[in-house]
Amino acid sequence: MYLLENKQFKSEIVPKTFAESEMTEAHMENILAANLNMIFNEESMIVIGKQVKNATNGRSDLTVIDQNGNIVLIEIKRDKADAVSRKESFESQAIRYAASYATIKTIEEAVQIIYASYLRKLRPLDFHSDQSAYDYGLATLNEFLDKNHSRTSFNQKQRIILVASDFDVQTLSASTWLKQNGIDISCFKMVPYELQGHHFVNMEKVLPLATDEDFLVNLYVKSSPTKVMTASRTKRVLPKIKDMLEWKVVKEEDILVAKDRDIKAVLLRNGNVNFNNEEMTMQAWLRGVYGWASVHTYVFAIHKESGKSLSEIREEYMQNSEEFQEMD
Repeated sequence: MYLLENKQFKSEIVPKTFAESEMTEAHMENILAANLNMIFNEESMIVIGKQVKNATNGRSDLTVIDQNGNIVLIEIKRDKADAVSRKESFESQAIRYAASYATIKTIEEAVQIIYASYLRKLRPLDFHSDQSAYDYGLATLNEFLDKNHSRTSFNQKQRIILVASDFDVQTLSASTWLKQNGIDISCFKMVPYELQGHHFVNMEKVLPLATDEDFLVNLYVKSSPTKVMTASRTKRVLPKIKDMLEWKVVKEEDILVAKDRDIKAVLLRNGNVNFNNEEMTMQAWLRGVYGWASVHTYVFAIHKESGKSLSEIREEYMQNSEEFQEMD
């Protein structure tokens, strides 16, 4: 990152380590748990566990359910030195935890083993017994899965997400091999910066890597980065709400309604929304509505005038636009 002043280069903003920033893995956990959209682009997620202990007394950092009903394990290490100094490798530890989650066969098991105890720790004043936490957790998780049409596919697959400010070569090499052999594993750099007393974090996906074909097509269509061609099939880099405003398929002051909820917000010129006289992102608005850690905003934001989701409006425009048809 670089600091500009009066449209001129002033200085480089040098990344720090989390240790230098006096931040622990627990701080990183809390940031990610409240803002999973930093990792999961256009996916709905619900956190069901933190520091979950398994049969061998190992503790997994964050446990999440994705919109397809998969259990997602998020393992966090502050800095590369933390990962290297461990007796067990970063990726091996994550695989061991994910394997234990593969034994969970039902939604009820997930709530009983993981979610209920998490709710009691998170909201001790609301849940005075294991049963009350279990009942609430079961209802909440079932609602999440029903709204995402994924109850029947619950935990048929597990995903692994590794997060650190930097990775050693061995971890990236092993993770690449696992990915090539069918393990759903991704690596993200969460890099801290500090400037004039303010702290910043940049999130960067480092695995899976883009292919050469992805890179070359990105150069070709950089004026409208919306579809990326791969050797097998089209992979889309989907446009965002600002693009949709430019296309005029939605407009400033349009009313958006949360799917299956009579909760409305007003679309603003910059792509944010006004909700209860407060400007916020669509993600923040919908997270507040549903209580999930991340919401697929384009699926769950309904355009009141048309009755269609933003995802449907975007898809229709892309199918009918010559600009996108030329890329097929």
